[in-house]
Amino acid sequence: MNNRRQSTRQKCLLQGRIYFNNRKLSVECMIRDLSGGGAKLKVTESVAMPEVVELYVPPKDEWYRVKIQWRHGDEVGVSFILDNAASPPLAPSAPPADLAERVQRLEADVATLQRMVRELRTERQYRLGSD
Repeated sequence: MNNRRQSTRQKCLLQGRIYFNNRKLSVECMIRDLSGGGAKLKVTESVAMPEVVELYVPPKDEWYRVKIQWRHGDEVGVSFILDNAASPPLAPSAPPADLAERVQRLEADVATLQRMVRELRTERQYRLGSD
């Protein structure tokens, strides 16, 4: 087998957990080797996983977004996704969220609600003053 890694791998034995389906599902794994670009995992359960998942390494308290490159039996090779913009979403069915647009809408909603509260307070004060 040709070694196509761009960085050297280090043998290790770290506990890990693979999360997918918006972190609703997870699978335990053992991280067998690690490089700057990816890792080889030994999966404890044979379960179908999407192409892009999250890998949590509890001993280091680190999260990685990874892409599954290959599978052989109970071993899985993953590459780290460094550019989140170029990676597929973790929940393909979810519409892409434009954060700036959402913040702008929420700020407009807050301003509208604040105006309505001021109007209600003014109206209440007017009623109390005229009684």
